[in-house]
Amino acid sequence: MRGYFALGAEGISKAGNVGTIMRTGHAFGASFIFTVNGVVNMSELRVTDTSGGIDHVPFYGWQSVADMALPAGCQLVGCELTDDASELPSFRHPLRAAYVFGPERGSLSQGMLERCDHVVKIPTKFCVNVSVAAAIVTYDRMISLGRFAERPVRVGGPREAMPDHVHGRVRVRNKESLRMRPLLGGWNE
Repeated sequence: MRGYFALGAEGISKAGNVGTIMRTGHAFGASFIFTVNGVVNMSELRVTDTSGGIDHVPFYGWQSVADMALPAGCQLVGCELTDDASELPSFRHPLRAAYVFGPERGSLSQGMLERCDHVVKIPTKFCVNVSVAAAIVTYDRMISLGRFAERPVRVGGPREAMPDHVHGRVRVRNKESLRMRPLLGGWNE
């Protein structure tokens, strides 16, 4: 999958949900997992994070929206059932994104919504569990930014393999650089 992503939740209180988000993020290759104003018991988190993601994926626990320190260029995407949110199947995922979900039995705070660059909603009749929502959004990101064969017109899987990736020509930006000599004809020039 191209780019990077992170998964997080605001105001979350159940370690089981954070553990499941951690496991989902670990499985799909998240760069980090985070909470904002969350109450998380790390030993309880390990019970549901059976992949050991806490040992492989960085975890950040920020106290408030103001404390959040996302990487430069990372866009914050809130997942919330609001009238003006974009529907997930029609949303173009940013290449560098951190997805934030609301707490159990609650919504993202107004401060968090204001901080978000985008707000998306999963087109369901009612809210799903926060860890399920994280998995759905992550899967949607993977199928839209990953490298997969086109879906066939008929029922079933693809009948042809994906063509091999073809690299473009080498670009030399600085012809004076010593590192570029082998690409430009050797060391004798």
